[in-house]
Amino acid sequence: MSNEVPLPLSGRTALITGGGRRLGAEIARTLHAAGASVLIHVNRSIAEAAVLANELLALRPASAAVHSADLLDLATLPELVDAAIRTFGSLDILVNNASTFYPTPMGEVTTAAFDDLIGTNLRAPLFLTQAAAPELRRRNGLVLNLIDIHGSRPLKRHPVYSSAKAGLAMLTQSLARELAPHIRVNGISPGPVMWPEGAMDSDLQARIVDRTALKRMGSPADIAKAALFFAKDAPYVTGQILAIDGGRSIGGY
Repeated sequence: MSNEVPLPLSGRTALITGGGRRLGAEIARTLHAAGASVLIHVNRSIAEAAVLANELLALRPASAAVHSADLLDLATLPELVDAAIRTFGSLDILVNNASTFYPTPMGEVTTAAFDDLIGTNLRAPLFLTQAAAPELRRRNGLVLNLIDIHGSRPLKRHPVYSSAKAGLAMLTQSLARELAPHIRVNGISPGPVMWPEGAMDSDLQARIVDRTALKRMGSPADIAKAALFFAKDAPYVTGQILAIDGGRSIGGY
């Protein structure tokens, strides 16, 4: 007889969009370490996702897979859900993490940028959740949306991105009502835990950190631990958005 204590998420499957790198990869590692099987969604980062999947498979066989899909193509979303169920037998946790981020200053906003930013940050989470809802309802599952401090504190030169994340915050609370009582829907709103890709002035980085109450950056692990909390330790929590921002959102800084 084995004396091993089952891991808390054993027997559960998590689908993580944008799961091959950055915050998504850290969430995938953390949920996997707690026992979940993970379907790592990517669009173009297939090589990085494959490295991550092999890393997880070396720890536990048949516990990770990669699926590529363009989230802007709504026709692909049901197949993404089906891939999780087909590969692992169920879908219990949907993490809407994939995002695009870039400036759209007024006078330079294009319909293509608008469609992309709204599509990845708001439309895709809605329609992917809708596609996953029947299976999540069967499994008393969880939807977890990655929002942003700039969904409540607009970022200059980013009106479309900020609006999309504000919409995702409201969508989180709306879906918590729509999908209760069998599906929980929550959000995480990161502050400065990882700088955007591309050049960012070091003085600007220092000013952003100085505006936090804790006067320091967070880390991807801080976000992943919050995701694990919602998946493992929060069965009576829905419709909530947890700010992981070093106190930036409380104001006065």
